[in-house]
Amino acid sequence: MPIKILIIDDEPDMVKLLSMILRSRKDYSLITTINPLEGVELLKQDQFDLVITDLKMPGLDGEEVLESVKKLNADLPVIVITAFSTVDSALKLIKKGASDYITKPFRKEQILTAVDKTVEMSRLQTENKRLKEQLREKA
Repeated sequence: MPIKILIIDDEPDMVKLLSMILRSRKDYSLITTINPLEGVELLKQDQFDLVITDLKMPGLDGEEVLESVKKLNADLPVIVITAFSTVDSALKLIKKGASDYITKPFRKEQILTAVDKTVEMSRLQTENKRLKEQLREKA
């Protein structure tokens, strides 16, 4: 089953770039939007394996998108991408539940590695929960 990724960025060129990079990979199904409010609505209507969001966007910024994601599904991983990077903002977002924080400009390999790592970590956490539940049922 393909990995389903939601990309939210108000810059159409960035959405195209991320889509092009990720489509070079196997098993990624991409849904994209340049409207962060629409992105949150998509999260309410569908299941995703990963969210990639820009930090600075009009209407709803990436931090608010992250908070919305975590309210809807605390286990859904979120990668935040930004051109406005500080150590404080990175730490703040990680504390709020971001899986990774990537600064622009980025390299193709950097995005692919972050996505692969995040998806694998999420898969392992889900498997770990499933196995713990099986152990509890047998006890």
